Amino acid sequence: MCGIFGIIGNNNNNKAFIKNLSMHAKRRGSDSSGIMMFQSEYTVERADYDISKLIKGLTINNPEIFLGIGRLITNDNYANQPFYSDNICVFHNGIVVNDNEVFETEKIKRTSNLDTEVFHGLVKKYSKDIELEEFKDIFLKKCKGTFSVAIALPELGKLILFSNHGSLYIGYKEDTVIFSSEKFHLLNLNCKNIINLNKKIKVLDIPKLNKKKLTLKDHKIKRRLLVPNRKFSPTKEKNLEKTKPHVVRCKKCILPHTFPFINFNKDGICNYCLNYKNRSVTKPKKDFLTILENYRKIIGPDCIVPFSGGRDSSYSLHVIINELNMKPVTYTYDWGMTSDIGRRNISRMCSKLGIENIIVSADIRKKRNNIRKNINAWLKNPHLGMVNIFTAGDKHFYKYIDDIKKETNISLNLWGYSPFEVTHFKSGFLGYPPDFETERTYTFGALKQLRYQFLRFKTMLQNPAYFNSSLWDSLTGEYYRSFKKKDDYFYIFDYLLWDENLIDKTLINEYDWEIAKDTSTTWRIGDGTAGFYNYIYYTLAGFTEHDTFRSNQVREGVITRNNALELVEKENKPRYENIAEYLEMLDLDFNTVINRINSVPRLWQQNQI
Repeated sequence: MCGIFGIIGNNNNNKAFIKNLSMHAKRRGSDSSGIMMFQSEYTVERADYDISKLIKGLTINNPEIFLGIGRLITNDNYANQPFYSDNICVFHNGIVVNDNEVFETEKIKRTSNLDTEVFHGLVKKYSKDIELEEFKDIFLKKCKGTFSVAIALPELGKLILFSNHGSLYIGYKEDTVIFSSEKFHLLNLNCKNIINLNKKIKVLDIPKLNKKKLTLKDHKIKRRLLVPNRKFSPTKEKNLEKTKPHVVRCKKCILPHTFPFINFNKDGICNYCLNYKNRSVTKPKKDFLTILENYRKIIGPDCIVPFSGGRDSSYSLHVIINELNMKPVTYTYDWGMTSDIGRRNISRMCSKLGIENIIVSADIRKKRNNIRKNINAWLKNPHLGMVNIFTAGDKHFYKYIDDIKKETNISLNLWGYSPFEVTHFKSGFLGYPPDFETERTYTFGALKQLRYQFLRFKTMLQNPAYFNSSLWDSLTGEYYRSFKKKDDYFYIFDYLLWDENLIDKTLINEYDWEIAKDTSTTWRIGDGTAGFYNYIYYTLAGFTEHDTFRSNQVREGVITRNNALELVEKENKPRYENIAEYLEMLDLDFNTVINRINSVPRLWQQNQI
């Protein structure tokens, strides 16, 4: 998941084009970078930092060819793109989910953990026997997942461009050929005759290599690793609290007595049940289709689907294409806590459906530094109402979707929130009473948010460690999520039935959707933070967001109370692998953090009824 681009041809403005395109590539990935250019001779340079910084250190005159990548690191902490060997240079955006299988079945020796190396291996193996255009079929047949590639073969004087899901565009400006990961990048340069290389291959002429090898240079710096090593320890896992909390639950749903603002009537039924408003009764589908007619386009995408790779957004994408007959483009905001499974499922879905994925990548090192500061602050004075601050950094999702709408000229957003996700307790632990009228996971509206932020600020005053460099990031994220006006937003499960069994069956059977090994549920597995914050809630309060989800289903008559109790007993078990990866990515010591959480007095022991 990166941004790739290239310029082929002589143009006096090439240097300006490079600067412009590199800024767009950086938004898609700033973890590392790489370039290949020809100025009398070929050079390849790779760096452990973003492409803008790399380019600033280069002497760029008027190259006849310039290829670049802004990389979001999803595998291999040490090897950067482009992958170069045997005079084959590969730039790759996407995730190949079966790279190990390809290396094994094709009997290709692997030298890195980069999935990008797959394309080098296939080109090296087959280029002597087939025409370059035939690599379209080779790649489609052998590789699974999303991939948009630019493969330079300077010995042959050729460049292969190909995408299997549409995140690659090529256009022309005078005698110059320009390509990039998004159409807007080319429109911004006033390119003409722009085409989308979705399952199309393009082979271009480039200067031939005038000596045996090109110049290769790597710019290495000492940095914290971004991809966890996934070496799990049974000893550490034993440190997780396994005691089953003793709680008194509502006789109708399964909410416990530790739930904020809960009370029970003489029959043992909670106020959340007594005030519950049915959410599974949907509005007429025909009304939704009428709304969608106003947005349909004859040519090109007509809606944006915010896509996290989680269960609901994945199934929504399936429905939007196959039932609503819309032509979407997906948008993903990767803030550094999208799980590996989430990224791989994004790749699976977009590949199978042939859908472009516009990705915006945050400065992941900075985001993770912010989370680490807030967790350390929380550990000094644990407060259940402040757990939400760990995920404050993902709210810029809402900022960039407005940018994507403008760049794509698409106004319609189709969201896939489950109607059962409303929780109440996360803000309730701050002292914010339940709003039984709310229909969404998040609290929208200026007055509600001002009240919520006031309660948060009051709590922060009791622990000055929260006043750190992450504060501005958190506040601006909350602004875009809750204060900024949102136009043309529609939620498909307001009109279509949400059926958990059908969703799971569809995703797993039709898309080979990947599930997590450390939990029995498919919910939240795309979220790298969920295992950690749910461990805190369960250990200290005796319940998690799974209890609220299942309680909502009980009230709707979707499942029985006994079913709900059986499910949460499994779903509330600590997710060791998810927690271990999360803390490793944040450079936090597992035992230190878990021991501190385990030492906090239990709410379910204090408030027994």
